[in-house]
Amino acid sequence: MCRGLTPTAPLPKSPGRARGEQRVIHSQDDALGSAVLAVALHGAMTPGFGSLMQDVLWCFSQVKGTTDTGVTESDIISTVEFNHTGELLATGDKGGRVVIFQREQESKNQPHRRGEYNVYSTFQSHEPEFDYLKSLEIEEKINKIRWLPQQNAAYFLLSTNDKTVKLWKVSERDKRPEGYNLKDEDGRLRDPSMITVLRVPVLRPMDLMVEATPRRVFANAHTYHINSISVNSDYETYMSADDLRINLWNFEITNQSFNIVDIKPANMEELTEVITAAEFHPHHCNTFVYSSSKGTIRLCDMRTAALCDRHAKFFEEPEDPSNRSFFSEIISSISDVKFSHSGRYIMTRDYLTVKVWDLNMENRPIETYQVHDYLRSKLCSLYENDCIFDKFECVWNGSDSVIMTGSYNNFFRMFDRNTKRDVTLEASRENSKPRAILKPRKVCVGGKRRKDEISVDSLDFSKKILHTAWHPSENIIAVAATNNLYIFQDKVN
Repeated sequence: MCRGLTPTAPLPKSPGRARGEQRVIHSQDDALGSAVLAVALHGAMTPGFGSLMQDVLWCFSQVKGTTDTGVTESDIISTVEFNHTGELLATGDKGGRVVIFQREQESKNQPHRRGEYNVYSTFQSHEPEFDYLKSLEIEEKINKIRWLPQQNAAYFLLSTNDKTVKLWKVSERDKRPEGYNLKDEDGRLRDPSMITVLRVPVLRPMDLMVEATPRRVFANAHTYHINSISVNSDYETYMSADDLRINLWNFEITNQSFNIVDIKPANMEELTEVITAAEFHPHHCNTFVYSSSKGTIRLCDMRTAALCDRHAKFFEEPEDPSNRSFFSEIISSISDVKFSHSGRYIMTRDYLTVKVWDLNMENRPIETYQVHDYLRSKLCSLYENDCIFDKFECVWNGSDSVIMTGSYNNFFRMFDRNTKRDVTLEASRENSKPRAILKPRKVCVGGKRRKDEISVDSLDFSKKILHTAWHPSENIIAVAATNNLYIFQDKVN
């Protein structure tokens, strides 16, 4: 039903939520009308971005992966991540594989093929293991991938499953050395008595080869399942978080880590919450946040103490007692937390909403966006089929002006923070023609269903968008739908 120590039943009651204390943007904005539904994003504040509902149309670019027939569990994509330049896009799957796509150079003759992403490298990152001491199978599934900034010709990335983090080096080789003195062309040692002249080895051109090699393996530091990894802005350290602890690692040291957060109670029967996600501040190497299954966010400062058991700031929204239900604790659990690129805001995703928090205001979020509020009446059936425990991720665009997150039926949602408008789009092979414009979708709740609307009772809960990524500087998004990776971009004129 759920992985690790995540509670499967409501946890103890939390304080009530005050009503009318934040701006609420509902999932269905009836005032938009059909005239503005076929729009997308281009933010006016930063070059390359604009208003969600005005300037740019989203159109289909590519889809990677096999058709839905014969899908195996190991093919399901479990994480998606652009690198810092957006030239590379990495995906991890439940089979422990990492696939890296590289953006091609734009073609003037074929504008619809501009900047397509093609397979650059594929390698097996993790293998299934078995812990004989605990009689526990360790899945090979890739939970997270994080890129390091490029310092030379090679690329480096971190990948993790439930227990082990690995640092991979991805490099190119298009030349090979020839003319060794002590070895023949097949690599065998030559008889020294037969060597009569000394040769100078030379480099000969060869077909381009992309090699992925594990440079570091960080293991044996987590008792529970790793749910997050985050590279620090000093680029010397990173942290890994599981259900109860957060560890700080140095990239050069693999045999020890430093425990910076430990919320494990002395008596496990007193456990009331678990860590669900953690991330470093993008600019301040001493600051990080982590979220919990109780819907709270803690901001910690590593300068205060060696063990960050006391938070510097505590973000929590009081709950409205009138909305209290059996499912309140479950749907309030935060599944993802992300700093904005500016470092001023924190975005969190729970089951039904996305919230934006100002670091200077702890008592309530400054923005709340309803992702799929129409599911509120279906929580009982979602609990029975375990969907209520799905962990959706959320991402910012490059200018922090637009938010994207996933939903069911292969729908994903975008919220413009400036205009307070939203749009629902679908990742579907039916619209997978080059430059095909995505038509906004709308979910009908009861009553008469209009044309092009889909009934909430017709939603396919087996098709879910849990993982998304946004290019750091352009309107290019990657959406993982089961075993397929969809890439969309703004329309080319």
